[in-house]
Amino acid sequence: QGHLEESGGGSVQPGGSLRLSCAASGWPYTPTAMAWFRQAPGKEREGVAAIDITNGNTYYADAVKGRFTISRDSSKSTVSLQMTRLRPEDTAIYYCAAALRTNYFSLLSRHKYSDWGQGTQVTVSS
Repeated sequence: QGHLEESGGGSVQPGGSLRLSCAASGWPYTPTAMAWFRQAPGKEREGVAAIDITNGNTYYADAVKGRFTISRDSSKSTVSLQMTRLRPEDTAIYYCAAALRTNYFSLLSRHKYSDWGQGTQVTVSS
């Protein structure tokens, strides 16, 4: 049984930066895609950034383009999310997700992903 563990959340002032990391372990094969989602109170979980493991292509929600960067360190089986110029509306619980089988859902669709981490809180406030 695979496992995803997030780290790096916390509180930061508007305009600040945070880096989230997701460590993947326990699977006998590499996921086809990994992503970061977030869920704010009273809102649905939304895709923030994703990486196609098969070709390295990355995808971002419009709200974070130019501010967030997703990257993968295959040697450490980790996926990171560098977040800069953070805004109060970025406040949410951030979840790491992995797709273990090929499917045709969009990389920013929650339906693509079969495995999820427990989440890490990010709070942006002055």
